[in-house]
Amino acid sequence: MSGWIAVAGLGPGAEALVTPEVSAALAEATDIVGYIPYVARIAAREGLVLHASDNRVELDRARLALDLAAAGRRVVIVSSGDPGVFAMASALFEAVEAGGDLADIRILPGITAMLAAAARAGAPLGHDFCAINLSDNLKPFALIEHRLRHAARGDFAMAFYNPRSASRPEGFARVLEVLRQECEPARLMIFARAVTTPEESLRIVTLADAEPQMADMRTVVLVGNSATRRVGPWVYTPRSAGAV
Repeated sequence: MSGWIAVAGLGPGAEALVTPEVSAALAEATDIVGYIPYVARIAAREGLVLHASDNRVELDRARLALDLAAAGRRVVIVSSGDPGVFAMASALFEAVEAGGDLADIRILPGITAMLAAAARAGAPLGHDFCAINLSDNLKPFALIEHRLRHAARGDFAMAFYNPRSASRPEGFARVLEVLRQECEPARLMIFARAVTTPEESLRIVTLADAEPQMADMRTVVLVGNSATRRVGPWVYTPRSAGAV
């Protein structure tokens, strides 16, 4: 039996947003590898082994998947959203580069929380935008601040992942401080929590009214550019831009 690995994005939460390609891979799998909450989204069935593990052990998960595939297993590594956006696809290739057996690997895209949140709000990412992971687990906060400041000066719309956790509540307060130094007070921000799940909430405020406690680890924060505006209940960013 020939083993393989599929790194699959489960989307932002709603089962309707799991792609048919990912569903087909899950149906063929002998093993599911991933972070505990994501593995919990996979229904148990005969012949399927679930390998759930805690946070911050991405390389261990990747090595396990490579070992299983080398033994002939059909492995799906699950991530939320898209596996290439702050998720397991990079960790798998890092493990391969470090000396893991090169398996039959497929990366199966998914709908990211950033895009799901933008769709709920309208089209705030309709022009140039960037995504920044605000967690300092894998990079120093000074680098986060550097990238944030230059993205704001470049007038990008921005999407923030992992904005505020119980262990680092002060980081997002600093992010808002930097934004207020670089952007006008009326800049629109969207706090999208648990998008596409029953717990979904969407809050649209100006930068002047934004507060750190509006975000947690289930929140994606979208920041418009200087041209982002409201039309009725919607927020959108025009596709055209003026000269610098």
